[in-house]
Amino acid sequence: MTLRGFAGVGEPSRAELRAAPVHWPRPSVLEAGVEALDGVGPKLAEAARSAGISTIGDLLYRFPRSHRDRQIRPLETLESGEVGTVLVTVMGNPPRPFRRGKLTMVGVKVGDETGHVRATWFNQPWVSGKLEKGSQILITGKRSPKGLAVQEWELVAQAAEADEPTEERSGSFVPVHPASENLPPKKIREWAEQAIRLAPNAIEGLPASLQAKRRLGSVGAAITAAHFPESAAELEAARRRLGFEELFLHQALLATRKRSHRLSRPAPRFGKPGPTVERWLASLPFAPTADQRAAFADVDADLDSGEPMQRLLMGEVGSGKTVVAVYGMLRALEAGYQAALMAPTETLAEQHAITLGKLLAEEATPFAVLTGATPAPVRRRALNKLASGELGLILGTHALIEPTVRFARLGICVVDEQHRFGVEQRRALDSKGVEGMAPHVLHMTATPIPRTLSLTAYGDLDTTALHELPAGRRPVTTKVVGEDDREVAYDFLRRRLREGRQAFVVCPLVEVSDKLPGKAAGEEAERLRRGPLRDFRVGLLHGQMHSNQKAEAMRAFAAGETDVLVATTVIEVGIDVPNATVMMIEGAERFGVSQLHQLRGRVGRGEHPSQCLLFAAEAGAMARRRLKAVEETRDGFQLAEVDLELRGEGEILGTRQSGLQRYAVAQLPEDGRALVEARDEVLRLIREHGSLEDPALGPLLEAARRRFGAGAADPIPL
Repeated sequence: MTLRGFAGVGEPSRAELRAAPVHWPRPSVLEAGVEALDGVGPKLAEAARSAGISTIGDLLYRFPRSHRDRQIRPLETLESGEVGTVLVTVMGNPPRPFRRGKLTMVGVKVGDETGHVRATWFNQPWVSGKLEKGSQILITGKRSPKGLAVQEWELVAQAAEADEPTEERSGSFVPVHPASENLPPKKIREWAEQAIRLAPNAIEGLPASLQAKRRLGSVGAAITAAHFPESAAELEAARRRLGFEELFLHQALLATRKRSHRLSRPAPRFGKPGPTVERWLASLPFAPTADQRAAFADVDADLDSGEPMQRLLMGEVGSGKTVVAVYGMLRALEAGYQAALMAPTETLAEQHAITLGKLLAEEATPFAVLTGATPAPVRRRALNKLASGELGLILGTHALIEPTVRFARLGICVVDEQHRFGVEQRRALDSKGVEGMAPHVLHMTATPIPRTLSLTAYGDLDTTALHELPAGRRPVTTKVVGEDDREVAYDFLRRRLREGRQAFVVCPLVEVSDKLPGKAAGEEAERLRRGPLRDFRVGLLHGQMHSNQKAEAMRAFAAGETDVLVATTVIEVGIDVPNATVMMIEGAERFGVSQLHQLRGRVGRGEHPSQCLLFAAEAGAMARRRLKAVEETRDGFQLAEVDLELRGEGEILGTRQSGLQRYAVAQLPEDGRALVEARDEVLRLIREHGSLEDPALGPLLEAARRRFGAGAADPIPL
């Protein structure tokens, strides 16, 4: 008997359950290569491997990207705007790809007994070599007055072979799998037909208690229904079940990585805050916000736990993250340890040095700055003092992780804009701790991170968020400005400059490019000096300038010796000039929501009202939505959620560099609620069982490691 109907509402009777065959999964059968399938020779196996399908398991977890209804429609019954599936014959000669704007298009005349139409493929130039005159093709597409826009398609066998074995399933939906140039959807479907009987051998990653609690079917039945569903309801139930399991297993791995790292090496205990820290807090010219005080408490708990702190501090623009960082570093110095702050650029490191000089003025705490531009004699003195323990605090760039840099008692590292450092770079800093111990690490980012991303990209870190702005910060008014209003904007800017204020002008490029549209900083600075701002002092700052030039440009602007600083996004973080009240961003359509918010945060730091003007020359529909969001919303965390919704998780932080997980079934942010529930279930199981290694939880971690990689649960590096 079979117990089909994955999404059915009825439950099997006791007699049916007793009569059902007992199946003991054998996960090893899913490790067999696709060559084990009928009709898969060396050439097809190589094409499969190139497409990411090496084993039977890979094939079963390559889920269809869509399903088409088995019903084939006569061509002329498709009305304009309607999507349907038609079986047609290629009536024209093999077409050649052609370009229209950014699109590559392939078009050919097709027809059936009811009529003919022009079918068009977009951005699939290789299709042209497959469309022989007289070939029959099955097309799912959208009809319009211009023809048929192809969404899915496949070549079908000629009349004598028209009955495909894959079309004989009793289900109502035909899967359309992600394909490649050398591996069409039909071929993958034929293989899936053979392999689906092995689906019950998939490791069940969800503990039995969790399956019962959430009323979830088996993973094997869900895999079968995901490929070959009986109904739309069954397909959706399978997607939800597999998506939840995927999120759950990933969260289980992240929790295991966090625990493994904490237990791998102890960390120094700093005890409770002492008089040095208390005196510093009392000397601050402002009262810390409630969010900052909560962050101090989080840091205190970490620093006295005996386990290495791994905390991500993310904050609204201008929310005072540096104050929290200084608090943690002073805790280390007071306890007799050393502290290091690593920034991704020399400009940001120098700016941190200025900020720390102000924050630590009362304590007269000595520190050094180490970058690639540090003169050799200064570098030698700093390195000698670090190695001897005479120097307690150092700031720098990647230069801090060079082999020649040795610490006597490194107790804490602060990594600013940590997503801009690679894994190996962060691991190198970790290795400089006291022998046998791991330093505490506080990661900082000025980019508020949506919750779904913080649970995936940074799920192995504890998080602290600063939402509250310090007293005195003025809200920034933002306006999208069209080219017709450019002169009005310049008049406004000149009025602010005559009042004694300063301004930033941000350009997307350093130099003029034939390949990339947009204004270049150097050229724009010259144009402003000769034209609209000829009565004012205009400076220039970009990443390709020599370190000394960059430092001088920033010093002159901070000192009020220049009125306007034309720059690239090198000023995105860390720049603090309270007298700057106007931010003009050229080519704003080329920036993401969060980046625009970061740039906007460079103004509004003083007592005067501030404005941000966004110039967008060629903004498409998506860019206009981004600009409108920035214009209407001042909350960085809310904008981060908008950014995730508009661009997706891969674009926000850089898919591979940031460690963002790509899921086979789950989709973010749509499945954000399921992600939170999966994380809560993982934490509950850890509380109840002490560890996810408990045999009572079944092969949970084995399933997670098989799904996401054997090394995925190794101790996390910095």
